[in-house]
Amino acid sequence: MPVDFHLSQNEAGVRTAAASFAHKVLKPARTEYMTYEDHYKRFQATRSAYAAAATGGLVKGQVAPAIGGTGGSLIEAAILVEECYAVEPAAALTIFATGLGLTPLNLTQKPEHSEFLAPFISSEGTPLASLVFSEPGGVANYLEKGAPGLNTTARREGDEWVINGEKKWATNSAGWDNRGADLACVVCRDITNPISSPDADPKDSIMIILVTRADLERNGGDKCFQVLGEVSTLGHTASGPGPHIKYTNVRVPAKNVLCQPGEAAAVVSGSFDASAVLVGAMSVGVMRAAFDAALAFAKRDDRRGKTPLLQHQAVADLLSGIKMQTEACRALTWKAAHALENGPGDYNARRELALAAKVYCSDAAVKAVMEAINAVGVTAYDSEQPFADLLKNAVALPIFDGGNVGIRRRHLQQLMLSPNYDPWAATYGPSELSE
Repeated sequence: MPVDFHLSQNEAGVRTAAASFAHKVLKPARTEYMTYEDHYKRFQATRSAYAAAATGGLVKGQVAPAIGGTGGSLIEAAILVEECYAVEPAAALTIFATGLGLTPLNLTQKPEHSEFLAPFISSEGTPLASLVFSEPGGVANYLEKGAPGLNTTARREGDEWVINGEKKWATNSAGWDNRGADLACVVCRDITNPISSPDADPKDSIMIILVTRADLERNGGDKCFQVLGEVSTLGHTASGPGPHIKYTNVRVPAKNVLCQPGEAAAVVSGSFDASAVLVGAMSVGVMRAAFDAALAFAKRDDRRGKTPLLQHQAVADLLSGIKMQTEACRALTWKAAHALENGPGDYNARRELALAAKVYCSDAAVKAVMEAINAVGVTAYDSEQPFADLLKNAVALPIFDGGNVGIRRRHLQQLMLSPNYDPWAATYGPSELSE
């Protein structure tokens, strides 16, 4: 297929529908939730917008067709995310976090787990899913040999698994009412037969267990699931909060095991590879919003001079820089999305582009918003202007979904250290030297 950046009919349709949803549903949701000061109340105020997303197929659209959903390509997902993030990131993140929560099921596609997807493909209600991975002490080094690893554990007892431990920063994990998400993919460590050898591979004990609201209620509700502390974030102040939560002796049947010990680490990594691309799209959306707002200001404001600001070279240089970076980040994001699903190159080559999209675009988003603020000047400091919120949302992008420094750049380093590293395989296919 030749290089072509024209949107297909489906892609153009996704963009049109996403833009309409963003302006007609997400933007009014912001007006509503801003009447509250508390993050949790703001989050709850977005529930009607989430219901509209479910009714409109945005939740079902994050489930692969092979398991009952209507999901499209990763490029289509990136287009959807950009349009929503350019208008209202906070309410949008809750929707896309459900997509991340469903990604392990999309990757495994096991028919025996279809029952867990029923709420998400019905296009009804407000079902929340969460990939419950991060922990209070962080997870950047959880696979290091000889390290403590995940504090959240699972132990096999007969035909059940018993889960104990604490998690934090997992968006949607507490549900709408702090009693748990409708579906949680809980990443935990098997301690049925503890491995004491310092040379043991931690991956061999990592598993994913599906925990539903019904499971929590059957185990006694607040006796087994607690919110130990709320998280009030700098930006994304209405998204599904990722509070500090605790599982205590949560018993689930063996059928709830999505990934057996030894299978889960790759699925967790694959889930965050896909989300890395979408963080690139989030970044483009924020950059686009910053550019549009600064451009409009520069065209109409003259700062008491004879000509609009845009006619001054310094301002034009800042704006053209933002525009170029936005275009470059979108191109990288689309390329990463296409390559991750279609190649060329092996999975590591394709994965490298996903990591690059996350790191490069999220870092660029913070810089772009700051340059937009510099172009506008002190007026940008006014909370009535959009720039403060844009900056608060932008600064999350390099540090969430796997921090750029602690996780994503290290993964890039690991790829480059590989003896079989083939740097341009995701663009041109395997090189002769790698064959």
